[in-house]
Amino acid sequence: MGELEHEFAQLASEIPEGAHKKALSVLHGIVMEMWRSIERDRASAAGTGTTLTTRDIADLWQDAPPMEGAAVNQPLPVGSQAPDFALPDSSGDMVRLSDYRGRPVVLVFYPLDWSPGCSQQLDLYQQEIDEFEARNAQVLGISVDSVYSHGAWAATRGLSIPLLSDFHPKGEVALRYRVWRDGDGFSERAIYVIDPQGRISYRHISPYLHHVPDIYELLGAVDAARADRPERLTA
Repeated sequence: MGELEHEFAQLASEIPEGAHKKALSVLHGIVMEMWRSIERDRASAAGTGTTLTTRDIADLWQDAPPMEGAAVNQPLPVGSQAPDFALPDSSGDMVRLSDYRGRPVVLVFYPLDWSPGCSQQLDLYQQEIDEFEARNAQVLGISVDSVYSHGAWAATRGLSIPLLSDFHPKGEVALRYRVWRDGDGFSERAIYVIDPQGRISYRHISPYLHHVPDIYELLGAVDAARADRPERLTA
């Protein structure tokens, strides 16, 4: 943490003044406050003979405020060409949708790292990763969180699924896929299945933010994409 703090301090002076720098500064403050809180809890636990573990941190979502709200968007139509994009993953490497042409891709738009529904949803896809791999399908998570948040969240939850940062310009890809919630500053909980030719073969927006889509319906949609027959439209 000390090395990362030193690196951040060096890089901060190179970032131009503006909303981007302000957002990073706010995120930095949040991370440091969380770290101080963890250190305080660790010190307190040491006094009671209890050790705070990574599992304890991973389970913090269970006490987080619920994320609710009805869907406010209609997705792109099945059969249309999926908009290409390039977004950084948690390591800062750029990932393009077109990199996966020739195989099905599952785009998982979710509101925020660390939130209850998102933790459950991504855990589920990680547990079923063998099912996606057996179908030669690539799962990509997308949210407006920074690469740093993605890295910490993936490490804490044991996620190998690439998490892409739609951070700057904020929500640009979510907007192109018609899943951006402007009033909230994050995306719908939404899924697109892209067929090997780069067309949208399935789309789903959860009717409410806390609804996690059915995994069996999703796997069926991936099978349909591989067979080049669009799945029945869902909301």
